[in-house]
Amino acid sequence: MADLFQVRIAVRGYELDLQGHVNQAVYLQYGEHARWQCFLAAGVGPDTLVRAGVGPVVLETTIRYLRELRAGDEVDVTCRFLWGEGKTFQVEQDYTRADGVPVARVTGVAGLMDRATRRLVADPAGRLRELATDPSWLGV
Repeated sequence: MADLFQVRIAVRGYELDLQGHVNQAVYLQYGEHARWQCFLAAGVGPDTLVRAGVGPVVLETTIRYLRELRAGDEVDVTCRFLWGEGKTFQVEQDYTRADGVPVARVTGVAGLMDRATRRLVADPAGRLRELATDPSWLGV
């Protein structure tokens, strides 16, 4: 298994709300960015998914805020996929400021959709394992 995937993101001024901290929707964008970077590290880019006729879909997301992120902060966002037997899987992402302070935890449920039938793939872990050049980043 690969090390836990992590990407560092710099907070930009236009991502702030009136309170001077990162807008709640931006946390979702940071998580999406980290997940795509993880997929790319595994060798599964958008072009690979399109050719295979599948795509990841988010079905549920929960954000637990722990501390503020403000302009000038850098945040490390991790990405961990937890696989079961069904059509869905869990996603866990921890957000930690560069100084080591935890700022948020995002958890969710996702699936891999067959783009032709618009239905979830029965074995998403197996399908991604087939497509990946380094499936360990995906935990499969």
